[in-house]
Amino acid sequence: MSETPWTREEFERQLRALGGRYHIHHPFNQMLNTGRATPEQIRGWVANRFYYQAAIPIKDAAILANCPDRTVRRLWVQRILDHDGFELAGAKDEGGIEAWLRLAEATGLDREQVLDLRHVVPGVRFAVDAYVNFARRAPWQEAVCSSLSELFAPEIHQQRLANWPEHYPWIEAGGLGYFRERVSRARRDVEQGLAVTLGHFTTPALQQRALEVLQFKLDVLWAMNDAMAQRYGLS
Repeated sequence: MSETPWTREEFERQLRALGGRYHIHHPFNQMLNTGRATPEQIRGWVANRFYYQAAIPIKDAAILANCPDRTVRRLWVQRILDHDGFELAGAKDEGGIEAWLRLAEATGLDREQVLDLRHVVPGVRFAVDAYVNFARRAPWQEAVCSSLSELFAPEIHQQRLANWPEHYPWIEAGGLGYFRERVSRARRDVEQGLAVTLGHFTTPALQQRALEVLQFKLDVLWAMNDAMAQRYGLS
């Protein structure tokens, strides 16, 4: 390991270089985004991915609970509101979890069978629970760093918005609202996560640890796709 830390620019480049391991490249995701998935496979993905979506605000609450920095907390709390929704002083946002449930309904799933988690396969449950437990137990800066899988998220959402209406016209268009919202919000979240990560991981050892943490998160997302591919197959 080098005795000299990377510059902020080089450190960010190293983080972004992990994009080749993002689950956009997983065969199951490629099947979904190139029109080869069956309705059962799409519904299976939506129902299983809901377990991850529902865990995001729990993960972010764990980060807030461990973070003594008021400035960071004031920014990070927005992520919980983004997913859980809110109604305050006349402003209302149903949130990303509700948007995901609308996606489920647009694919033909009943809301109740998504909420009761009957379709969640053990591998997805294990991977998501491991991520939430990491956020609870790790230093808050590492938990923030793990969120930088968002570096690569806008592209995957844009693929779905561009390809799904053509390949899967049977899915009601209004159900794709979650992906539209996340394109812009993911970029905002990346700015917050990078500010913490580039500011905290400033030694060679810490920078290497940051890469390991981000790789762990990418492994979580990849393992989820492995589990769904095993359950629903590949077309």
